[in-house]
Amino acid sequence: SMLRLLCPQWVFDNYEAVTPEFLKEHGVKLLLADLDFTLAPKSQSEPDESLTRWIGALKEAGIEFAILSNNRSPARVEQFCQPLKVGYVGHAGKPGTCGFHEAMARYGVNAGETAMLGDKLLTDTLGARRSGVLMLMVEPKGGPDGGWNHVLHALQQPFKAASAHDERKKH
Repeated sequence: SMLRLLCPQWVFDNYEAVTPEFLKEHGVKLLLADLDFTLAPKSQSEPDESLTRWIGALKEAGIEFAILSNNRSPARVEQFCQPLKVGYVGHAGKPGTCGFHEAMARYGVNAGETAMLGDKLLTDTLGARRSGVLMLMVEPKGGPDGGWNHVLHALQQPFKAASAHDERKKH
């Protein structure tokens, strides 16, 4: 059902809570991630120390990592990915499944070996669930931005709460 497609399987406080051990345990060989609000606030133009370390740990564990972004500015995504030496699929068109399939084909993995990390239901979660990949949802980095995003953020709460595994620290 549409409702099931909007429920992430896992919800975490932030990307750091998603460990290489967790991903290995779930058979994930490729982790796709949204950029804005998932890995960094939109205002942040390059990766910080903790993100660089986290991606290093994934690669060390043999997990491929790529950014799957709907961002209309390839310059932003490129500038962000370059120091990290990670690939990206831009103009991904989430919740469409094309970007997911393109990424899986590029890294030679199937849906059962792929996970999506993101902060939005209508793009990341819906796209991941429609593509058959494991959805890991995080709280937006830097908090929701602007009035409309506060509304969207509030609307996401019941779906997050309905997630099979809510790993957020009970604030």
